[in-house]
Amino acid sequence: MAKILTRLKQQFSDKKTWLALVAGLVLTFAYAPFGAWPLAFFSIAVLCYCSYQAPVKQAAWYGFIFAIGWFAAGISWVHVSIAQFGGMPLPASIAIMALLVAYLALYPALALALTAFIHKHSGAWLAPLLISFAFSEWLRGTLLTGFPWLSLGYTQTDSPVNILAPMVGEFGLSVLVLAVGYGLYRLFCAKVWQPLVATLATGALVAALATVFNYNQYSGKQLNVALVQGNIKQSMRWQPENFWPTMLKYQDMTRLHWDADLVVWPEAAIPELEQLAGEYLTSLDKAAVFNDTALITGIVDYQYDTRNVYNTLVVVGKKQRDSSAGQYRYLHKNRYRKHQLLPIGEFVPFEDLLRPLAPLFDLPMSSFSRGERVQDNLIANGYHILAAICYEIAFPDLVRDNYRSDSDILFTVSNDAWFGDSHGPHQHMQISRMRALELQRPLVRVTNTGVTGVYDPISQSQLSLAQFDADVLRADVRLISGDSLYAQYGRWPTWLALLCLLGLSLYYSRRVKKSA
Repeated sequence: MAKILTRLKQQFSDKKTWLALVAGLVLTFAYAPFGAWPLAFFSIAVLCYCSYQAPVKQAAWYGFIFAIGWFAAGISWVHVSIAQFGGMPLPASIAIMALLVAYLALYPALALALTAFIHKHSGAWLAPLLISFAFSEWLRGTLLTGFPWLSLGYTQTDSPVNILAPMVGEFGLSVLVLAVGYGLYRLFCAKVWQPLVATLATGALVAALATVFNYNQYSGKQLNVALVQGNIKQSMRWQPENFWPTMLKYQDMTRLHWDADLVVWPEAAIPELEQLAGEYLTSLDKAAVFNDTALITGIVDYQYDTRNVYNTLVVVGKKQRDSSAGQYRYLHKNRYRKHQLLPIGEFVPFEDLLRPLAPLFDLPMSSFSRGERVQDNLIANGYHILAAICYEIAFPDLVRDNYRSDSDILFTVSNDAWFGDSHGPHQHMQISRMRALELQRPLVRVTNTGVTGVYDPISQSQLSLAQFDADVLRADVRLISGDSLYAQYGRWPTWLALLCLLGLSLYYSRRVKKSA
């Protein structure tokens, strides 16, 4: 123990440790709602300054301490749900938050350790950094069901380089942030300009290709949509005495908007179990058909025979525009079941052990079953709807796997009341907009308390409701045709480019060693 304390004292007497920590903290301001996207490049430049050519253990330390600042500030909103709704004492909630941040910090630590290791044996540094960081971020989004929140590329959602998103996605933008950050470090600290120029030239070339191979354009069709934000307090959502008042509120808020082509309600807007809400859903189905429209709502489906419980989206009203009949019946196929479940919130690992420990591990509706990974698009009033529920929108491969060429809109629902008036809901909307940029499909996002809005990835314009207001947003959504390159090929072109760069870098470094 004494050795550990001595080692920590030595580490924190190192100025680079504090620089790395501050750089990680500052990185938060590059994300929504702050939007200071250039800070991402300078934060990475500072990280490169701290870790460039450092020994393996020291590089891992700088990566770890940088990520402590990055995630402690960036996902501080998680503490709101733990402390306010998890029923945990303050010291326990802080401890859980600290464990989560420390766990997430292991991935950048791994990236910098791999970079230093490869550099030690090859002499190359930038290419190992890019591929090691890309690999560690892939791991972070995969292991233990994944937590890909706050990937670097999201900082560029509103920057000029977002023109690259339809080609390389958020994954490629993360690589760009790393490369530009390294280039800035080399320019400022070593007066070496070639890495930055090469990165900017490559980015410009990809941007030119994005313009040439832009297969997306407005189709000439548009969809009038009504987004209903109920603003139901989280403390009231699962109280049985509030079920009918909540359902009647959504029904009353919709009454003046049945003339929309599509009406959308948030995640679990209907708090009653689907089997018990059959009469209510049938009534909605008839009202939608009478008004020549369709409605999509979130609801929980508990199947008494199998005891499976699904976080579900169901469509009521017209399936096709030329239909004159409703479609709703229990377990009809025009539905979407959430696949990517939120740990603790929707399923509890080792639940027999954890559930008795604290209310946090025994929240209402925390025993969901997984839907299939790939499901058919919803069809509502003739429109094909690519659906994602809440946390799923942060998983680009999952969303892309469910994309189809005839998908008209990207539709996502959420209940961000868990996170209060924090920056979490704004980050969630930013992530959703990045998915729209990648796939070049208009985004329709409806939530319980906000941020509810629509986003056009071509004009990059957004309409939103104010948070914490019960209101309805009416919008005309211009539909888009064509498949983006990212929609067709995903991350593979970026992975291939990284592997080629690594191979060339290792070959060049070896030749330099031989000629020395």
